[in-house]
Amino acid sequence: MNLPATFIDQLREIFPSGAMALDAATRTAYGYDNSRRESLPDAVVFPSSHDDVVALVAACRAHRVPLTARGRGTNTTGATVPIAGGVVASFERMNRIVRIEPADRLAVVEPGVLNAELQSALEPHGLFWPPDPTSAPYCTIGGNLACNAGGPHTVKYGASRDNILGVRAVAGNGTSFRSGTHTTKGATGYDLTRVIVGSEGTLALITEATLKLTPRPSAVRTLRACYADVASAAAAVARIMAQPVTPRALEFMDDAALKLVRERGGDAPATANALLLIEVDGEPDALDAAQAAVEQAARGAGLVELRSARDGAETATLWAARKALSPALRTISEDKINEDVVVPVSRIPALVDTLRDLADAYRVPIVSFGHAGNGNLHVNLLPRNPDERMRAEQALPLVFKRVIELEGTLSGEHGIGIAKRDFMPEAVGAGALSMMLALKDLFDPEHILNPGKLLPDGAHG
Repeated sequence: MNLPATFIDQLREIFPSGAMALDAATRTAYGYDNSRRESLPDAVVFPSSHDDVVALVAACRAHRVPLTARGRGTNTTGATVPIAGGVVASFERMNRIVRIEPADRLAVVEPGVLNAELQSALEPHGLFWPPDPTSAPYCTIGGNLACNAGGPHTVKYGASRDNILGVRAVAGNGTSFRSGTHTTKGATGYDLTRVIVGSEGTLALITEATLKLTPRPSAVRTLRACYADVASAAAAVARIMAQPVTPRALEFMDDAALKLVRERGGDAPATANALLLIEVDGEPDALDAAQAAVEQAARGAGLVELRSARDGAETATLWAARKALSPALRTISEDKINEDVVVPVSRIPALVDTLRDLADAYRVPIVSFGHAGNGNLHVNLLPRNPDERMRAEQALPLVFKRVIELEGTLSGEHGIGIAKRDFMPEAVGAGALSMMLALKDLFDPEHILNPGKLLPDGAHG
């Protein structure tokens, strides 16, 4: 779209020199994300305050200009790609940790703070913020909240939505508001905070977040359990999650993921076709019992090897292999399709069987791994040429269909974005979708915020 001259003049008033860009190079840099999708915005702005965002939303409303909020673009669903053009608002300059209050176990931050920077700032206080996506060194808190990001620690400590107390935000209708509390209990009206978290910038733009913090555990133990097949590993997951000690992390790799680990120098028994990476944490004098309980649950039919990391170096090596998987898949396929579906833990074998069948039927490699304790698998379709890309795109709807049949859901932590929006009717049902559309109309009546994301095209009639 071509922005009206009067609108550009308004932007210049709100964003002084250096805080707005109209040149093609900058617009290109802010027109894509880790999904490898791209679309050129008409302007890029860099808010530095809540008032900037209030003025920006008012201007976009008045001229019906699309507005897409952006952190660092690490998401894989196209959620920050400005497919309708308009303005991209990059929150990278709103990167202050406003305050940390250890006694109340909370931190107040702006949306552009990097996840890893926050964790470093919390460490001297003996605290951490549990969401820990692989992209933590370069993803923002605002982006984490927009997509309800998680990570390995989610199995014990919850995702972003479970670790927030409140937000300050600007709705698409121009309303500036605060929601939530500075307390861990609250029963005062509708929970707008958790409506905003996970809404992918389609309802409101977060300008400040009050995060719930957790004491850092004194000690951690890391275990590796290898199994002859996926069914044995999944049965072990169910046993582990049924006993009283909740693991800090419970990660899964299928046979294709293990093959990739071995090819890159990792070690695993040759007879292993599935692997669980397990961590328990707590006070040192309680860890022996916790480890023993988890080890007992991990033992069973199909177990090939069970061992504990000897020291911090071995722990780091085990986690490096797990966290390197997703980037390593790019070396197989630049066009990899990375989905983060969720099924009940007991249904993991059925899902993996379906993935194997689809890989054979559509002749495209599929690798799965992820957060088994939540039933959250990262399903990676790896087309290596245009023909395989076409077949992968044909197979993908069948992945989602099977997930829904297994009483699962489309996303555990990546969100919907562009990639999965057309499957929302099947995933949530007509009644829930109509309520979501009504919320969108209430918060953003002109539909200027991140258009074309999360809700399916044509859903508004």
